[in-house]
Amino acid sequence: MGFDYSPWLRPEMMPNIWCPGCGVGIIVKAFIRAMSACGWNRDDTAFVSGIGCTSRAPGYVNMNTLHTTHGRALTFATGIKLAAPDKNVAVISGDGDAAAIGGNHLIHTCRRNIDITLVIVNNGIYGMTGGQYSPTSLPETRAATSPYGNLDRAFDLCELSKAAGATYVARGHVGNAIFLERLIKGGLEHKGFAVIEVMANCHTQYGRRNKHPDPAELIQFIGSRAVSVSQWSKLAPEERGDKFPVGVLHKDTTVPEYTETYKVVQARARERLKAES
Repeated sequence: MGFDYSPWLRPEMMPNIWCPGCGVGIIVKAFIRAMSACGWNRDDTAFVSGIGCTSRAPGYVNMNTLHTTHGRALTFATGIKLAAPDKNVAVISGDGDAAAIGGNHLIHTCRRNIDITLVIVNNGIYGMTGGQYSPTSLPETRAATSPYGNLDRAFDLCELSKAAGATYVARGHVGNAIFLERLIKGGLEHKGFAVIEVMANCHTQYGRRNKHPDPAELIQFIGSRAVSVSQWSKLAPEERGDKFPVGVLHKDTTVPEYTETYKVVQARARERLKAES
């Protein structure tokens, strides 16, 4: 018998706003299965997002949800986790939401190593607001704001997150949902800040401008560029081209988790107040 999604969804909010064939649905289902596999109670879980196609996901998920302002999902999520450190907090963002207007919040959440799991849906474009190129758009990408090809180099969000201090960093893609579920589950179970980047399709805004208008074909194309971590290490730089490594790219269990150290500071403050009273 297949997985029963019905307890996790809000049927009154259906149908969803996503384009037919959008990869966000694959990712949300993988997220739900991972939460279920971890034994997360929906009443003890907060699912947070900012603005964008991806960020509409909490509206369809039946748990404590928060749809916040553009780029500020991690800020709100940090507040929730500090106020209720015993609860589960997860965030879902698009590449523009997380890496452009939310980029500064991303690096400082990595630096703090707070126990939040962030899934970044990277489709290399702004899908909802008109198809502008994003911080993860590859050079030569055609977009509404780069009709002759993007000039900027793309952020490597996994390398950025690792360098900023995230203690669990992984990458998957929409063409392998079971593997993606395992990567998200690993992030949910990790005590610290976890970042899972998901290479995804936007055939409506990206695909039709870049010779990949068919969603199934674009998903297959993305999958054809994925290389396992072990294979990636064997490739020479000139062989890597537009490929990307998938799997757990970084994990560190030695860094203190932020809410745990915050409790220590709170205890010191209480002792000082007690001594002064």
